[in-house]
Amino acid sequence: MAAFSTSAEEAITRTIAVQPDGPHDHLSESDLLEYFEIERTVEELKKGDYKRVALQFPDELLHDSVPIFRLLKARLGAQPELYVLADTSYGSCCVDEVAAQHVDADAMVHYGHACMSQTSRLPVIYVFGRKEIDADDCARRLAEYINAAQRHIETVLLKLEVAYAHAAGEIVSRLQRILTSTKILYSHLPLKAEPVKASATAGPSSEPLEKSSTVDEILYVGGESLSLTNLLMTHSSCEVYSYNPADKSTKIESGKTNKLLMRRYVAVQKARDADVFGILVGTLGVASYLPLISHLRAILNRAQKKSYTISVGKLNPAKLANFLEIECFVIVACPENSVIEAKEFLRPIVTPYELEIALHAKPDWTGRYVLDFNEVLSAEHTNGDTSMNGKDDGSETVDSDQPVFSLMTGKYRHAKRYGGEPQDDATTPSSDSAVTIRNQNTALSVLSDSASAQFLQTRTFRGLETRIGEDAPSVLEQGRSGIARGYADDHRSGDASPGNS
Repeated sequence: MAAFSTSAEEAITRTIAVQPDGPHDHLSESDLLEYFEIERTVEELKKGDYKRVALQFPDELLHDSVPIFRLLKARLGAQPELYVLADTSYGSCCVDEVAAQHVDADAMVHYGHACMSQTSRLPVIYVFGRKEIDADDCARRLAEYINAAQRHIETVLLKLEVAYAHAAGEIVSRLQRILTSTKILYSHLPLKAEPVKASATAGPSSEPLEKSSTVDEILYVGGESLSLTNLLMTHSSCEVYSYNPADKSTKIESGKTNKLLMRRYVAVQKARDADVFGILVGTLGVASYLPLISHLRAILNRAQKKSYTISVGKLNPAKLANFLEIECFVIVACPENSVIEAKEFLRPIVTPYELEIALHAKPDWTGRYVLDFNEVLSAEHTNGDTSMNGKDDGSETVDSDQPVFSLMTGKYRHAKRYGGEPQDDATTPSSDSAVTIRNQNTALSVLSDSASAQFLQTRTFRGLETRIGEDAPSVLEQGRSGIARGYADDHRSGDASPGNS
């Protein structure tokens, strides 16, 4: 039994070894000052005259949080008050404004990798870190790919992982000297961001650089990451060449694009077969997330689909498996946390854009992919691209009795309809309603338009029986007392068994 149980004291006193992994490990104080830009952070905090500041660290940087806190505190003094945030509510790349509100912070400092999504409540100072990179080798290797192309390339877009953004200017200048006849596009990342008040009708605040210009090829500097995956999906028509500064290797990444899009197309087909959807709240800090949730509810209601809004924090298969009545999930999160490979999940998880494609009566996917909130909500997207939007999807005119062919099962299916037009006679139940026993006195009630209630009727196990009045009450026994670290057992009968707690 010793292998399966331990004392309560050991669980409290156990220590967990942290194995940091990264180029910033074991840095001296002077190196920490440079790598995490302590002086710039102090200057920004003093300039803003903030009273309470939250320092957000991802898991891989928690071991640096204490020395960074001390360095900042030594230079700032008593004001502002600093609070270290860990275990983010959602993805660590997003600004965790929810946790910051617990300490009533009026500003945040975000450390490590960031998705650069617009925030809605607090100003944010970004500290990406300054990873080492050989700018000359990077520019030379990437230029070799461009020169080896069999056609003239007029415009190239440069994208960098945020930890290498400090070397962007040097890389651009070296590339321009080598590629004299090619235009290099790059937009600098902001080191500080102010909150943006989102509205239900607001479109994108500014047009992305890659959208405003015709881009022939894309150069990416960084390792394998969600940023690279999203770049491949949203720019499937361009060749993407990557350079990894860690091992100084280059390769063509575009070969993965078709496989990525094919997997997402399968998820779209699964969503077309679903009648009950769960809207997963994957962020509470990205601007426009509330208008997007309202938009999703509206298009699902027009398609006569049932929807539930769920907030479960960080996703895992065990959490979502509790909602068996839901046939497909739609996640509202930042672009880097929106595409989820649902191999381990019971139900498919799609993005808002994929949902709009699935709800279209005759989907025609050209390969264009959208992950940005504002693009999904913009008037240009919802009105201009009628082949892939959810407003003119034709689902309202589809006959509810007409079967729909499923590409996943290879059979015809009859879609369930929720939230239809109200009946003229309020006492007449709808066709989707069911009669069920309400209590032990065999009283009858009509189920409402509830997907969960209908799903419950199909289950063989519906919970433990109450058996009120059928079983005699048990005798109360003295249980344990004290705290979890060391309970005091009842030894009156000479037995060390604790009894019922």
